[in-house]
Amino acid sequence: MTSVRFKALKTAFPYTIPIFAGFWFLGLTYGIYMNVSGFSFWYPMLMSLTIFAGSIEFVTVNMLLGAFNPLQAFTMTLLINARHLFYGISMLDKFKGLGLKKIYLIFGMCDETFSINYTANIPEDVDRGWFMFFVTLLNHFYWFFGATLGGVLGSLIEFDTEGLDFVMTAMFVVIFLEQWLKEKNHTSSLLGLLLSLICLIAFGADGFMIPSMLAILIALTLLRGRLEKGGELS
Repeated sequence: MTSVRFKALKTAFPYTIPIFAGFWFLGLTYGIYMNVSGFSFWYPMLMSLTIFAGSIEFVTVNMLLGAFNPLQAFTMTLLINARHLFYGISMLDKFKGLGLKKIYLIFGMCDETFSINYTANIPEDVDRGWFMFFVTLLNHFYWFFGATLGGVLGSLIEFDTEGLDFVMTAMFVVIFLEQWLKEKNHTSSLLGLLLSLICLIAFGADGFMIPSMLAILIALTLLRGRLEKGGELS
């Protein structure tokens, strides 16, 4: 069993290297932001362990500084992370038969982890469940490490963090391009781009995410049979 886990870890690690670059910088920024806002390093450390949702963790800073409003916190969290509903639906088949590992995989399924676990070509001699587990664990650790380090060093260093959030955008572009190069048929990728563009024009930058996810989900569901015949969906 140890050799099975180590092999899965060894296979998973290279996939997560680009995530480390993004998570480390953004986690560091988040930890510093928490420190500047008056919170001890315990806050970003514990929040990165238990929440593990970068956007919400940044928003939580203002929530903690404001009046206690659990309904607002719930609504804000649901709206910002509603896309994870679609991630969960997409991973139903992949999580079957994984036992207790599935609990942590559901908890730790962020955007980047979903992208890797959904699209990675896992070798046949590597345990699929442990591969996805270690991808999730490594990405979680990267964010935790960056946030904790930022919280510790926040009071010691000062620098302009403007523009660091673009690291995440660049990382998603790389992931998309890598998937594009793997595809024999680009129908689903082009469909996703087109529907996202239409929703961006229709709903604006602040409200296009959920409509575009719904549109993509419906379109891919309707076209699933045709795409599977073409070997694009697995």
